[in-house]
Amino acid sequence: MPSSLEKVIAYHDATKHRFHSYAPGPGALDWASQPDPFRRYAESEILPLDKFFRVDGPAYDQALIEDRLAPATPGRDSLSRLFYDSLALSAWKQAGGNRWALRVNPSSGNLHPTEAYLISGPVTGLLDTPAVSHYAPRIHALEIRARFSSELWQQLTVGLPPQSVLIGLTSIYWREAWKYGSRAFRYCQHDTGHAIAAIAFAAAALGWKISLLDDLGDAAVAELLGLPRGRGPETERPECLLAVYPQGHACRTHTLPRAAITAIAQNDWQGTPNILSPSHCPWPIIDEVDEATRKADTIETYLAAESVPPVEPAPSDPTVLLRRLIHQRRSAVAMDGHTGLTRAGFFSILQRCQPRTNRFPFSALPWPPMVQLLLFVHRVQDVPPGLYLLTRHAAQEADLRQAFGREFDWIRPEACPDHLPLYRLESGDCRQLAARVSCHQQIAADGVFAMAMLAEFEQPLRRYGPWFYRRLYWECGVIGQLLYLEAEACGIQATGIGCFFDDPVHELLGLRDRRYQNLYHFTLGGGVEDTRLTTHPPYPE
Repeated sequence: MPSSLEKVIAYHDATKHRFHSYAPGPGALDWASQPDPFRRYAESEILPLDKFFRVDGPAYDQALIEDRLAPATPGRDSLSRLFYDSLALSAWKQAGGNRWALRVNPSSGNLHPTEAYLISGPVTGLLDTPAVSHYAPRIHALEIRARFSSELWQQLTVGLPPQSVLIGLTSIYWREAWKYGSRAFRYCQHDTGHAIAAIAFAAAALGWKISLLDDLGDAAVAELLGLPRGRGPETERPECLLAVYPQGHACRTHTLPRAAITAIAQNDWQGTPNILSPSHCPWPIIDEVDEATRKADTIETYLAAESVPPVEPAPSDPTVLLRRLIHQRRSAVAMDGHTGLTRAGFFSILQRCQPRTNRFPFSALPWPPMVQLLLFVHRVQDVPPGLYLLTRHAAQEADLRQAFGREFDWIRPEACPDHLPLYRLESGDCRQLAARVSCHQQIAADGVFAMAMLAEFEQPLRRYGPWFYRRLYWECGVIGQLLYLEAEACGIQATGIGCFFDDPVHELLGLRDRRYQNLYHFTLGGGVEDTRLTTHPPYPE
């Protein structure tokens, strides 16, 4: 039988788009079986959360640096705000008789496979006992799945910072597979990364922070969230568990006591999950890679990242507010082909992409950076068009120079900050190249710049285990969510591109093995508004 690692690599190779063939997909959309984007638990107790119709602070630059904001007091207002600024609806769009919701956290195809759960102790004004609750974004409310004792809550959180709450994330693969087929597993992992970063930004706005409890195995997460056992197409699969707590504290554990989890799992669980589709198309390849990437409980010692000194952001407009960016964020559907960006703005965006321990959202991830950024630069003032590389981990630069099988320039751009490891590989107009490797999508050519995210691939999977495959995509999703907000802060827009030709990008760089793999594309530029659509508020005022 193939090993789990062999199965992961086989899945990754089988789901690559190529110039001559695309990864297996449904071919045509079966609209009758389109999944419901909203999971609900019938007959569960509903706790409405507060809504916030006025977008106020804090200043974007200050909120993303730890200890710049006084932590909010945990309670109904702050927990309502946490979900409202991370996973809630952001608007409704309408075209003729068709109406659909947009959310704060982006998703491939707006299909939203990610579900979220709150595990908390008593919350003033909201919960009088500890509970496990499902978050229902359609109504911005919690659905109580199980209540348990305060003693059990104390046992569960004994190693966590004071005033911690927990958020669990899951995926329903069918929501993406309905449209994208075999490649859907990749997109669900991107969306988990987007959600992790969305929660990190919402927490930062409250003076809180998040940590990934990454030593927990998937079975433990599933037990704690009360996920039904089974293998059906609509089954929720556990992804991760996050600790959320006030800044100024450190999370010194990445796990929870297994005995407390088992005791909570033995509670009576309330509510029946709704049926999302009347019929389904099976995708066994997704079930196989899901099984191959399952994680057991571990005490994981990640290799330490290099020590990077904090860097103050360049002074910017204090009226640029984090929550305003969060709620106005939209995925661009087209770029105008002429909007540009200043060199200072370009360098500022790339500096934000550098992981630093005191900066959000990367402080949530416990492993050293695995993803480097290949840039197709089109319209940046005083930066010549061409192919560039941003290394996000100093140790990777020498390895990348060796791995690339082509001779490149490796020239530092003029006026590039000393602490920004950006290199021009080749000069020249690369607009059509960017479009061609992004499944011939013109949006990659019409922006300010496009990007391919290159992840160190085979070695981390061998070092940590096949389960780390998911985390490579999570890191890409976290970077993507940051780029969405950075684009909005610069007065432009962004969008993730999940359809790209994997190996042609590798061939462009002369990569001949699986040391690095291309996992996600992105583009930023002047978004084109679709005037055929009307916009409505997310919730009735």
